[in-house]
Amino acid sequence: MDLSDSSLIPLMQAEATTFAGPFSPDGSRILFTSFGLTNSYFGVMNADGTGKTNLTNIPNIDIGFPAWSPDGTQIAYTSRQDGNNEIYVMNADGSNSTRLTDSPKDDFGAAWSPDGTKIAFVSDRDNPPGINNLFVMAADGTNLKRLTYGDENDYAPAWSPDGSQIAFRAHFNDVAADIYTIQPDGLNLTNLTIDPGEDWNPAWSPDGKFIAFQTDRDGNWEVYVMQADGSDPQNLTNNPADDQMPFWGR
Repeated sequence: MDLSDSSLIPLMQAEATTFAGPFSPDGSRILFTSFGLTNSYFGVMNADGTGKTNLTNIPNIDIGFPAWSPDGTQIAYTSRQDGNNEIYVMNADGSNSTRLTDSPKDDFGAAWSPDGTKIAFVSDRDNPPGINNLFVMAADGTNLKRLTYGDENDYAPAWSPDGSQIAFRAHFNDVAADIYTIQPDGLNLTNLTIDPGEDWNPAWSPDGKFIAFQTDRDGNWEVYVMQADGSDPQNLTNNPADDQMPFWGR
């Protein structure tokens, strides 16, 4: 979507369900995750939809949640290749895969800090299965720190461009999810949306002034954008079909 006039450019059409994003740091490529009948994989394509390449090529294994490193040389992702969800990192061409987490619980949804030194993710470690909280670790998998705790269920962390905040989706007490922010030290948890609808998948604008997200507050999934403090939410898509998973280009 071009935000200047809301015009749409189709990039991919297939029988499998495919989610786009994110853009590479230089804006020239887009990662995508595709879900087939038995497993998922992720690949990369040029920003105009050409040059689609499968980066994972592991049959019968679910792989997803890809995230570029800030310099564009590596991709963090989630894979079940060792029996449960763990976070891995590979070179941007798909080579040299390395596991970063090693837990009997599920670790997934990696997001790099803007300086490339840390990775935020969600996990149900030390929680009942399926109750996920927010964690942060060094980019090599060391120095694990827990940011949120088991009275909430967290997903989809996204660092602000200046590294001062992490936006994410959280459910409290089984009510509809809102978009929250928290500092990387675990302080200043703030609800940005406070809406009875489901608000998911926050994505920061490159200048840090806005956050795009998906919401069903209008009856179906639409892509909205709001100020970084949660004010002035605006519907960008306004379509009876479901519009999901926003990512900002450069």
